[in-house]
Amino acid sequence: MNMMTNNYRIIDVDTHVVEPYDLWTSRVSSKYGDAVPHVRNVDGTDYWFFGDKRAGGAGSPAMAGWHEHPPFHPRTLSEAHRYTWDQTERLKVMDDYGIQAQVLFPNVIFFEAGTLVKLESQQLMLDSVKAYNDWQTDYASVAPDRFLPQAILPFWDLDETLKELERCKKMGHRGLVFTSEPHCFAQPKLTNKHWDKLWAAAQEMGMPVNFHIGSGDHEVNKVMDASTPVHADYASMGVLFFMGNAAAITQIICGGICQRFPNLNFVSVESGVGWLPFAIASLDWQWINCGVPQEHGDVYDLLPSEYFKRQIYGSFWFEQNPLVKFAIDQLGPDNILYETDFPHPTSMSPGPATSAQRPPEYLEDVFKGVPQDQVQKILHDNAARIYHLD
Repeated sequence: MNMMTNNYRIIDVDTHVVEPYDLWTSRVSSKYGDAVPHVRNVDGTDYWFFGDKRAGGAGSPAMAGWHEHPPFHPRTLSEAHRYTWDQTERLKVMDDYGIQAQVLFPNVIFFEAGTLVKLESQQLMLDSVKAYNDWQTDYASVAPDRFLPQAILPFWDLDETLKELERCKKMGHRGLVFTSEPHCFAQPKLTNKHWDKLWAAAQEMGMPVNFHIGSGDHEVNKVMDASTPVHADYASMGVLFFMGNAAAITQIICGGICQRFPNLNFVSVESGVGWLPFAIASLDWQWINCGVPQEHGDVYDLLPSEYFKRQIYGSFWFEQNPLVKFAIDQLGPDNILYETDFPHPTSMSPGPATSAQRPPEYLEDVFKGVPQDQVQKILHDNAARIYHLD
């Protein structure tokens, strides 16, 4: 323990659950057979399957402490460290890191949304979403004040989406996870007023909208030639995912969503904060330079930077100074959150194949010279306010 873990009740705003093999086979009707998301072993590696469509490795999200660099990963979940998937063991890691609570995000059904929406029936798609939300509720029940679940939604059906959001709110979910690229799944674009009923419901329920990277078309980030070494290719894809959330922030501001729903919070998840000052300054410049106030003075009340400060948040984990301090200075401490991305490949989880520091040591370094009241906001108060944690 050090000053950080002793002085602050840290809220980690981006971590991931690792889904058990029987999550859907034990919860979704057997009438669907192998169409239900399930795990099969192929040449010694366990993979998720949606029907006959193979998705990612079942052990690929469980990388904390793993001895190989990504994209190599545990071939089976049993090879991974137990704390990556067992919530009781995970609590011990949280205690070691000095983390009070973690906001939980999915893996399989989120990053494979393109596969999910191609299941054999919409009813199976809906049942699969509900099963995940039910399982995550059970997962969090081990320590409901420390595990904060987020609802995933059947976004292809707005009526069912609103029903599921209300159901998850009643089950104790603290927010919702949404794609910034619904048009990739044959749905209206994010800026379309089709989604206003969702934003209105989320605002009324106090459910923040979380735009996690990797929520859209993965193919657009596969820009390297096939001859590129696998580790370099993986590194490039991650960076492009990080920067992709600039599109989410631009859409909700320029599309008038922040204007129409002033009390709705939006979180840019797993995308860092060092680039945000430039992005927000760019939006302000373009906003004025392109004559938005003159053209739409009756539609927009604020500058992009003012919308951002009112209701948008960014999160960081590996960035070093002077980048973090610059972001704090430019954005202020009220719109910045801390995350670890546990137990993903880029998480702040030391191991033989990562350069990550333990969170306490990292935070000690990155917050040197930052006033304690600002650190308190970034490590606890901002997240406690957004996710309704005492």
